[in-house]
Amino acid sequence: MRFRGRGQVVRKRWIAPAALAATAAVLPGCLVGPNYATPKSDVAPQYRTSPAASPKPLNAADAYWWRTLNDPVLDGLVEAAYQNNLTLQLAGVRVLQARAQLSKSIGNLFPQTQGAAGSIDWNQTNRPTTLNVATDNLGFTLSWEIDVWGKIRRGIESDRATYLGTIASYDDALVTVISDTASNYVNLRTAEERIRVARKNLETQKESLRVAQVQFKYGEVSELDVKQALTLVGQTQAQIPPLQNTLRQSKDALAVLLGETPESIDRRLSGEGRIPEAPAQATVGIPRDLLRRRPDVRSAGYAAASQSALIGVAVASMYPAFSLNGAFGFAATNLGPGSLSDIFTWQSRVASAGASFFFPIFNYGRLVNQVRVQDAQFQEAVLNYQNVVLNAQREVEDGLSAFETSREAETNLDAAAGAAARSTELSLLQYKAGEVTYTTVITSEQSELAIEDSLASTRGNVVLGLISVYRALGGGWEIRGDADVVSDEVKAEMSRRTDWGHMLEVAQHMPAQSPVEEP
Repeated sequence: MRFRGRGQVVRKRWIAPAALAATAAVLPGCLVGPNYATPKSDVAPQYRTSPAASPKPLNAADAYWWRTLNDPVLDGLVEAAYQNNLTLQLAGVRVLQARAQLSKSIGNLFPQTQGAAGSIDWNQTNRPTTLNVATDNLGFTLSWEIDVWGKIRRGIESDRATYLGTIASYDDALVTVISDTASNYVNLRTAEERIRVARKNLETQKESLRVAQVQFKYGEVSELDVKQALTLVGQTQAQIPPLQNTLRQSKDALAVLLGETPESIDRRLSGEGRIPEAPAQATVGIPRDLLRRRPDVRSAGYAAASQSALIGVAVASMYPAFSLNGAFGFAATNLGPGSLSDIFTWQSRVASAGASFFFPIFNYGRLVNQVRVQDAQFQEAVLNYQNVVLNAQREVEDGLSAFETSREAETNLDAAAGAAARSTELSLLQYKAGEVTYTTVITSEQSELAIEDSLASTRGNVVLGLISVYRALGGGWEIRGDADVVSDEVKAEMSRRTDWGHMLEVAQHMPAQSPVEEP
């Protein structure tokens, strides 16, 4: 704002409307648009009865569910993934971003435009005489839109929900990282076990081939027996490379999850390992626990809360906007007895104040349709929340089913594997004695390999079923406790690049309230 003269009088007739507008900004209930309430969702009273499920309430120990597998290597992998995973770091930085956006929105409650301004002007006229005129101005201006209808407060409400939603998204990422680490580790150990099974059976088949070759040499059997033995050996050998590829891929996946190179994973996995043994039951609680325990449910709820507030922002835009404007500064000119240096005297002060309003009309339905857009997006968020809740229950039920049926299959296959091994042993003895044809030996060896390989896969599936249960329950994110969601290294890099003030301190960007509260 440029000041044109000295001693400008404040327009008193604007004081009363400005005071009324300021008073209206703090009146309770001046928030247009709907107030958010957690959407109703269908939640079963309990899970289907299953011997694999324990309905007792979940406790702090269940947050470390992978420790029930009693595998120190897995414990170390999970800890390393929690500390180093880049996806988690990305989610943590989004928390900082959302916190900064929330602070920006809160700042809109104060005068939105504040600034110091100054200028020096020089003008020359030559008719009828030459005249040089210079003026200088220095002052402070502000403009403040009063939040009469709650547009700014609804915006803060929306950004706060978005901010809390980023924390829930971080927790959801942590659940995923933990379960993916455990799943890839189990897949790795399962592949190792299947390779051991294939190699053990390969040795048995090579011994059968040797017997067939000896008997063929002495004319006791035909060449057909040798060719059948060679065929079976080749088939078994061909099964090993794909399993080795699966093993390599699991190691590579673990490397990404841990934020390390593949070579470091080999060092972490040095020594022979076995498929972890799962406990008999998983603690699942009741379905309603999912509403506070699963981070993706909370994230969907916060997304709906944020969108609900945006309806209020759109509705408020249809109402008159009231603003206060003011300026104070100093102005001087060289006309008459004046001097530019007078700007530093109290007599050169100038001030102005006023209030204004803006009422959008003739908007051709743009504003009302913007409200409809926000309302439709809110309804979409509500339906998404309800769908997430339903899917959460389904995933728990599916995990329990996989855990239970794999456990039953393991029991049956374990007995079958013992019988198959004995059958192979007997068939080879009978073949040496000439009591059976080589077809009997082949059938027995093929059956033993298939059953033992299936047993190894099923043992892995038992543990994977348990992992899927706890993933579906949202287990694991609680391990962060009061820890920060951004590493010290990342914060140090950001502080070197930009002035973050105190916001990088964990107390400044992590909420004090419990993160399991429903939005």
